[in-house]
Amino acid sequence: MMMKKIYVLFLCILLWSSIPLLSETATEIPVTDNPPIIDGKLDDPVWNNAAKFQGFKTIKPAYGNPASQESTFFLVSDSHNIYFAAECRDTQPDKIKASITKRDNIFDDDWISLVLDTFNDYQTSFSFLVNPLGIQGDGMMNKDGNLNGTIDFVWFSKGEKNSNGYTVEARIPLSSIRFPSGKKTKMRLMIIRNIQRTTENAIFPEVSPNKGALLAQSYPIVFSDLKYKRVIELLPAFTHSIKYSDVQGQMKRESRESEFSFTTKLGLTQDLVLDATINPDFSQVESDAGQVDVNLRYALYYDEKRPFFLEGSDVFDFAGNTEDAMLYSIVHTRNIADPVFGFKLAGKLTPKLTIASIYAKDKVPLDSTDTSNDNKADFMIFRFRHALKGTSYFGGFYTGRVFQKGYNHVAGLDGHIQISGPAAIEYHAIGSFSKDNNSLEKHNGTATAIRFNYFTRHFVLDTGIQDISKYFITETGFLNANDVTRVGILALYRYYPKSKFLKRIEPFYWSYFLLDKKSDLLEFFNLVTFRFTMIHQTQIRFDFINGREVFYGKRFNRNSLGFQLSSQISKKFSTYLFFRYGNRVYYDPYAPFQGKGLTFSVDLTYQPTEKIDNGTSLQYVSFYRSSPSEKIYDYTILRDRLTFQFNKYLFFRGIAEYNFYYKQMQLDFLASFTYIPGTVIHLGYGSIFNKVKWDSGLEDYIESNRFKEIKRGLFFKISYLWRL
Repeated sequence: MMMKKIYVLFLCILLWSSIPLLSETATEIPVTDNPPIIDGKLDDPVWNNAAKFQGFKTIKPAYGNPASQESTFFLVSDSHNIYFAAECRDTQPDKIKASITKRDNIFDDDWISLVLDTFNDYQTSFSFLVNPLGIQGDGMMNKDGNLNGTIDFVWFSKGEKNSNGYTVEARIPLSSIRFPSGKKTKMRLMIIRNIQRTTENAIFPEVSPNKGALLAQSYPIVFSDLKYKRVIELLPAFTHSIKYSDVQGQMKRESRESEFSFTTKLGLTQDLVLDATINPDFSQVESDAGQVDVNLRYALYYDEKRPFFLEGSDVFDFAGNTEDAMLYSIVHTRNIADPVFGFKLAGKLTPKLTIASIYAKDKVPLDSTDTSNDNKADFMIFRFRHALKGTSYFGGFYTGRVFQKGYNHVAGLDGHIQISGPAAIEYHAIGSFSKDNNSLEKHNGTATAIRFNYFTRHFVLDTGIQDISKYFITETGFLNANDVTRVGILALYRYYPKSKFLKRIEPFYWSYFLLDKKSDLLEFFNLVTFRFTMIHQTQIRFDFINGREVFYGKRFNRNSLGFQLSSQISKKFSTYLFFRYGNRVYYDPYAPFQGKGLTFSVDLTYQPTEKIDNGTSLQYVSFYRSSPSEKIYDYTILRDRLTFQFNKYLFFRGIAEYNFYYKQMQLDFLASFTYIPGTVIHLGYGSIFNKVKWDSGLEDYIESNRFKEIKRGLFFKISYLWRL
């Protein structure tokens, strides 16, 4: 009876959330026949008649205060483009932070951005950022204001600093975005300005967390006579690589490969796009930074960096997870290791219904035990999301991997229900159906969760429960553990002192309680934190952890103390420092034991000019057995990354990384030219050195005090984007 009442209540909330919002008055955006010249100067007559937006209010570090610096934003359109400009005044123009850097590397600069919810559905928005020198950042922003900056669009911008601050201009081709058809197109707008030295984000229109998610408070605008031109893109690419390895003391060529790839994009409608690729070039230009890879309970997670998979990837986010949930993602495309070909369909079937799907034939199976010649797997992914009232939505997904006699199918539903302004409920219910390729055993499993979130100016409460059954498996996602039930809780309070330097004080409590159903033991984690936010993007955090971890049926103490510091000390210097000391576990499944250890990391960034940037980082982790006292390991990685940005298109980058644990040094060099996303030239060289030497008598490598090059690689890549 109780479950029936809960079901009826849930159904009522879902039906209520589908009721449309009341109509509202929208600002008409002027149409121009004389488009501006995009040079960063606001001397074009068109800006005199543009729609103007002023009166910015802060959302960071506090809500609702007048911005410390004045801004005026301009917006016009013609049949094929949207144009925007901004006059960002500053009483201390010499303190404006700006870099001539590669695109999407401006988030530590001053910048201003246009956020457009082109479908007026409060779910996701296109975001276009420009720093004072015209360098771009872009991506898709979700309903809560979180930006997925891995997605790139083709658009054009310029910026210029002056004695009053800075000005920017930009042109967004309509072929770079998706929008609904019609003589009148209603969208929603937000404008955000970042002032780095004051730790300030100012926004138009004014928003309040008491009124719900960020996109729910965006400003309505109407464009007229936007013309749809069918998107047709051709992207041929050529990659050549040579690899060498040391064999018995001599460097010999291991492989030499030349590959052509071809990717095409076709706009089926103005809001639905099909991508197809043959022999795709999925090589990563930017190498992953080294991570500590010893004594891990769970696998390391690496972000996706391959362009084919990035566009539309924000749709694959699913609802119901609290922070650090065991089921991290349903779609983790890095599991598709080396595709032969692939297809991707993404966009809108109706103004409220978003879909995204991927099919790929993968050369490399996840099952490393297979020794047959048939080593290709089929990956299939489908996602839909239907917008309801406000930021609410109802969604579902399917993922599959089929390989020879084995398979893994995952299907489920998820959703977000905005109960009131500050309160929301999320959920997911997922099933998996698997057959092992070798034993042919079949297993079915489930993953279910419900989450409640309450967010106001002063108080945040986020809590939820997730259950993952013993045989739940996902070979297309990222899962840390199954056969567990986990409850997560976050309670945070914000205090805003009246101080020029100290902007926000946040004590908070975060915890989880996890039942390990294999052993029927309870694991828990309690984190008590005090966080202080100041000017110059400075944040200081002190915390204490009281925890107990369950590993292979045994309990272990996880109490520790921690400290963090991050700061943009000046225009030239920034730093990040992390320290933690306390109890740890040695994750040996046969003989785990209690220990203690220290984790320390520091990142220092020095930018002597607008074109040069140097970042140095150090990671250190140690582990000592508690009884008897004994050092088990210490692990250190030192990394330096130097970049010279010749202009907004061309940069040179060098990386040197030394792993003290493995006594291994890695050197990487990259020269990169990017005119627009897709039109690129990359030339890269890398080497790996170990402290070894070849002993011909032993016919083996032995330790040495000198470095010996054991790996070497060179690659060249060129691609060109044609828009027809």
